[in-house]
This record gives sequence, C-alpha cells and structure tokens, in this order.
Amino acid sequence: MGNSIHKFKQLGMNILLDPVSGAIHIVDDLTYDILDYYGKNSKDDIINIFQNKYPKDDIIDILDEIDELKAKGLLFSEDIYKNMAINRTDSVIKAMCLNIAHDCNLRCKYCFASTGDFNGGRKLMTFETGKKAIDFLIKSSGNRKNVEVDFFGGEPLMNYDVIKKLVDYGRKQAEHNGKTIKYTITTNAVLLDDEKIRYFNENFTNVVLSLDGRKEINDQMRIKIDKSGSYDIIVPKIKKFADSRGNKEYYVRGTFTAKNLDFTNDVLHIADLSIREVSVEPVVEKENTDYALREEHLDKILKEYDKLAEEYVKRIDEGNPFSFYHFKINLDNGPCIRKRLQGCGAGFEYVAVTPNEEIYPCHQFVGNEEYKLGTLDQGIVNDGIRQLFMGSDIYKREECTDCWVRFFCSGGCFANNYNMNGDINKPYKLSCEMQKKRFECAIAVKAYQMMREGGKIDKKVQMSNP
Repeated sequence: MGNSIHKFKQLGMNILLDPVSGAIHIVDDLTYDILDYYGKNSKDDIINIFQNKYPKDDIIDILDEIDELKAKGLLFSEDIYKNMAINRTDSVIKAMCLNIAHDCNLRCKYCFASTGDFNGGRKLMTFETGKKAIDFLIKSSGNRKNVEVDFFGGEPLMNYDVIKKLVDYGRKQAEHNGKTIKYTITTNAVLLDDEKIRYFNENFTNVVLSLDGRKEINDQMRIKIDKSGSYDIIVPKIKKFADSRGNKEYYVRGTFTAKNLDFTNDVLHIADLSIREVSVEPVVEKENTDYALREEHLDKILKEYDKLAEEYVKRIDEGNPFSFYHFKINLDNGPCIRKRLQGCGAGFEYVAVTPNEEIYPCHQFVGNEEYKLGTLDQGIVNDGIRQLFMGSDIYKREECTDCWVRFFCSGGCFANNYNMNGDINKPYKLSCEMQKKRFECAIAVKAYQMMREGGKIDKKVQMSNP
C-alpha cells in the first residue's frame, strides 16, 4: 500500500517511519502495538483488543494522536510521487569517473575490474586523452557551475604524473569557462607517500583509501602480485594520511565477504587505527566463489549490523566516536525527490571514461559493449542506453513500488542489479535486505544522538521539490 508505514525496534527504541512524508517518530509500547491494527479495525475493536493490557483512556488518547498525525500527513500519508512523471529527455553531465589507469599493483580476489584491467588489457591513460575527457565534461555540463572528476582505476597512483597535469589543466579550463572542478580519488595506498599526501590535501576534496580491516582479513583478499598481503605496506600510509587530513573529507573503505561475516570487528579495527571515517561494504559477487555472500548468510549479516549499531552508540557515549558511512543520515536537508526517485544519475548525469576514450554509464559498466555510450570523439551516440538510465525510477521496479526504503536507496545500484540479475531495473534482493537494515540502524543512531543531546525526536526527512 502506498500509505503504509514502517515500524521497527532498534537500540532499545520503538521507531516509526512514514516513508512518503519522511516523518520519523519514537513511540511507547502502546502506540507501537496499536499501529498493527490501526486502519484495519474499528476504534472500539482496538480498545477491546488492548484494554486488558493498557488503560482504556490511554488507548483512546493514542488513537486520537494517531488520527492527528495522519491528518497532518505525518503518518499513513498517501504516495503523492507515484504518478509523478519524470519524463526527462535531456540532462547535463555533472560528474565523471576518469579511469586513469587500467592497471593495478594489487590482485584483489573480488575485484570487479578483473584485477584492474577491466578485461581489456593493462593500459594507462595519456595526458591527451585526459584533456579530451575534461573538455568533454565541461562542454557537457551545460550551465552547471560545479562539476566533479573522480580519478579511478585500477590503481590511479600508477599514473600520478598525468593526474597532476590533468588537475592543472582542468583548473585552467574550468576557470576559463566559469566553472569549478572538484577532484576526488580512490586509491589502494600502496604508492602513497609524503609528497602525494601533501598534494591530495591541497587539491582534492575527497580521498578514498582501501583497507578491509584486520590484517588476516585484508590479506586474504587484497594481495600483491607475488600473492603476499598488503596490510603491512598500506596501514602506516593510511594512518599518516588520516592524521594529516584535518577536517577535509576522506574515508577508508573496505569490503566484507563470506570470510568475515563478523565484519563489525573489521569496522572497529579500522576505527581503532585513529581513522574516523569508515565504510565497510558487502561484496557483490555471484555464488560461484567461496567468498560470495549468499542468502544463507543474511541472518548473520543483519545481526552483525545490529551489533555494530550497539557498539557505534557505545563509542559515542564513551567520547570516542567515529563515522560509519552507512549509518550517516541527514534528516534536515536530504536530496530532492527527483534524485530519490532516480538514484545516482549513472548514464545521464555521471559517466566513466576509459584510457581508450570510451564512455560508459559508470565505472562498473566499463568493458560491457552493450552499455557503451560512445567515445570522446563521437560524444554520446548510444542514446537508447542513455534514455534507459534516464527513464529509470523506483516505480518502474515492481519490487520497489511500495517498499518502505524506496526513497532512501532509490532502487539500489544499477550495476549491482545488472551484474546479479541481468537487468538494471531488477533489484538485487540480498542487497535490498542489507540496505533496509542499514537504514534502520542509521535512523536509530540519529534518533539516539538527538535524544542524547536533548533534542526533539519526532523528525521529518526533508525532500525538496525537483
């Protein structure tokens, strides 16, 4: 039903979410129990059901409060977005993943990019190709002032000199065209050194560094060419970078697999390295490997997120907090409704460019000829694929239409959906269930923090108009 609510228990709280309005409420046991019957039974029937457990006057008061919240559109609100026509026929590119290196100095077992070469041979991007890519981004960004370039691989630092040249070139071209380019990079940190740390702190708005957690976990999957582990090489460098970063954005990102379903220990291990921005995410891999996540693992994974949430708020109370990417949620100023309906913008707001000058919807589609959008010389010529992504939204996915988390996850990752189900609009079920639990934890953590600070708990997730 479009006017359903979601209720759950987390961190010792009874929590209600009205998915459409975004209103969040912390309630007592009576309210929590009554909501299973509200709208399905008459008030007299509800009173009869609960009068042996709760005082009648309290039941009547709660029913009146629920009526009032419903009238205000804060509970059981109708889905006003369901018939909203996106009907986008054009869009500007605002971000580019620049695959600066189709090569890598690690051989991570779960690498979606075929250990760095994207199944297309090992190659580094030339400065000339990078210049053409930046020119394409500026030209394709229309009147948008701020655009973003994310240096990606493979391992980008294998092409560090070209990165520096492109940052300088991009800055000049952006200034000439009245724009600003924000630079980000994802690195395995093997080649990180003092000079690169200084350079990133001066020029990059965000830096993502890869580490899976505990040494024995990291070194099972993130291995060097000689099959030895990478932990001892990268951890001192990552720590040094984090210590130098100040208040600038960064995070250390790991991947958990079937080999470390106790991934809370890996999150905490990273945090205990004095790293305050952490993300450890589930591997996306089909079941023909020994490290793939399977449905039989789901119960353990969901309980592990519960465990992580408990430890997370414990550390807040102890004055030793850290930030876990999937537990961060902004209740005051969220994305516009169009963004919530359509997701990341791959293929029409965001593209990836390869060393061979090919354009794809995102880095995870690189090498898949079916999804090739064009080249830097041609521009985007496969308009059918662009329109496919542009026309996709949560209401085109049967599984998403009435799902309570639809406005938070936007139907999941296009690439994950395709890689697991062969269809960008068919959600990957295992990922869906993990997403739901992470958002429950995120909402509960935010509510816990607000209660701890003495703030008001009833809160509405803000969604501005398109």
